[in-house]
Amino acid sequence: MTTPHLDTLLESLRSVPPASGSESYAVPNLWHGDTTGTRLVNPAEYFGGIVSDILSIPLEQGLDLGRAVSGWTADAVVYNLFVRLGTAFDHDGDGAIGVSPLASGFRETGTLLKSIAMLPYLKRIGVNTIYLLPLTSIGIQNRKGSLGSPYAIKNPCVLDPMLGEPALGLPLETQLGAFVEAAHRMGMRIVFEFVFRTASVDSDWASAHPDWFYWLRDGNPDTPYAPPGFSHETLAEIYEKVDKHDFRNLPVPDEAYRNRFVQAPDTVTLHDGALEGTDSDGASCHIASAFSDWPPDDRQPPWTDVAYLKMHRHADFNYIAYNTIRMYEEELDRPGMENAPLWEEIAGIIPWYQDRYGIDGAMIDMGHALPPALKAAIVSRARDARPDFTFWDENFDPSPKLKEEGFDAVFGSLPFVIQDVQYIKGLLNFLNKNGVAIPFFATGENHNTPRVCHNMAGQQAGRRRSMFLFTLGAILPAMPFIHSGMELCEWHPVNLGLNFTDEDRHRFPAESLPLFSPGGFDWNGSNGLTPLCGEIRRIIDIRSRHMDLIRCGDKGSMTQPYISDPALLAVMRKSGRKTLIFAGNSNLHDRISGTMEFEPAVMELEELISGEKLQIRDHRLVFDFGPGQCILFELPPAEDE
Repeated sequence: MTTPHLDTLLESLRSVPPASGSESYAVPNLWHGDTTGTRLVNPAEYFGGIVSDILSIPLEQGLDLGRAVSGWTADAVVYNLFVRLGTAFDHDGDGAIGVSPLASGFRETGTLLKSIAMLPYLKRIGVNTIYLLPLTSIGIQNRKGSLGSPYAIKNPCVLDPMLGEPALGLPLETQLGAFVEAAHRMGMRIVFEFVFRTASVDSDWASAHPDWFYWLRDGNPDTPYAPPGFSHETLAEIYEKVDKHDFRNLPVPDEAYRNRFVQAPDTVTLHDGALEGTDSDGASCHIASAFSDWPPDDRQPPWTDVAYLKMHRHADFNYIAYNTIRMYEEELDRPGMENAPLWEEIAGIIPWYQDRYGIDGAMIDMGHALPPALKAAIVSRARDARPDFTFWDENFDPSPKLKEEGFDAVFGSLPFVIQDVQYIKGLLNFLNKNGVAIPFFATGENHNTPRVCHNMAGQQAGRRRSMFLFTLGAILPAMPFIHSGMELCEWHPVNLGLNFTDEDRHRFPAESLPLFSPGGFDWNGSNGLTPLCGEIRRIIDIRSRHMDLIRCGDKGSMTQPYISDPALLAVMRKSGRKTLIFAGNSNLHDRISGTMEFEPAVMELEELISGEKLQIRDHRLVFDFGPGQCILFELPPAEDE
């Protein structure tokens, strides 16, 4: 395994001028140990030491990049990192995350170099796969927040300059290449999130390809541009047709809304920092910004700096609505309706990153909103280059259909049911009945949902919920998924996407959220709680010892044995002669007692997390669970098995 970029990075760190080495740069102890707090370091020496340690790892301990490993997603333990946020830190101790580089030339916002520095920390937790939110350049026009949305892609093959360390004097491409090489040297795989449905409203593509975008006429309309409105009757019809997968003659927005859109202009110019289109008659227009399109009455704040790409050329659908960017009216699937040059450009993006950086997989943002034929082309092109390249889809149902389409994992539905144990039980019943064809993300949160600790009455309760859900997810046919900050019990939302209330939207103005503006985690104090790192590692180690059983997604492999109190949850995983049982108290505030019944009258079992002994007496196992407490134990095979 060669590491040219990592070698170059180390040389650059060793050549940072001494004037940049004053020891006034604080780093979290958690990045290199197991305690909270900070220490002061010379940044060049600190990062250089970490890079040297990574380069000293024997080659045989890293990934064998010459050997294809099919199905590796099933063994993945994922850490989801938004670099700009997840590795940000108040290095100068002034109480804020500065946007401009410090005098030393090192940044406080998150960078690729600091992501390399975090790799040993992630390895200690048990992570073997890093999933990165978009790293690409961000548009300037109509920025949401001070830094802009990472989904406002200005150019999909240009990196965000904020992710580089000016002190290094190295191209961003070298710094990203070094990150991938460092991860591979440590035996970790890298998955990028790719954004194929949106671009920025000042995208580099717009000048040469205005027909890849939706355009609005300039002027003084009676009402500001906003998502289309539908009557209650029309909404009911939309929901009914979509539920039945009937995509013929889907209801359209009213004529006034549709007439605000115009055909692609003849010329596009940059005027006062904004793109402006002009048609053959001299009339001006601009690219329409995006909004959440499903459900069609969604109340999420608008995405002012994001534009939807126009995937089809059908003249009757020259507007933005759910049935042109999500549900796809049957008319759009007719041959010849595809925007072929755009599709070809999109299908070539992942191979470009494969060739340049050697990435191992892709998460497709809004994969459910891409035309099926385009998704198939994206998967096919990437697999031609590397057969074991993994694909994850932002979809909610781990069905055989997605496996047939070439996907290895899906987002799943767990984050949407975590607030109520009865909903969790319902989801598990559904999965047990239908089976799990491909793994889903075993997590209670991601960057678009509330944190597990969000709006908890006490942070300790949030900590208990985090471990309850992580332990449960680790024994399901799913991928353990750590949304960065979860292990620190972070509670502040990253983005107000799904499952938020009007009170939340008032409390957390969209422009202030860390998806759009500077922010950081409480690496220093871990929100006043003990970090979850050690507990996460123990659960992952238990999971690794039972992988053959846990991987099984067959129907009937996730039963829920009777347990005497409705607040308690029990899940039995059974495959062949092996049986693993999760039992826990979903009540995060009160102690709950209960019992489970077993066929043997007397038996001693070992609780796998703590090592304590569990006693079955008179066919019953008695639990006395503290708030949020959960356990794992294995049953020996029955004598007749």
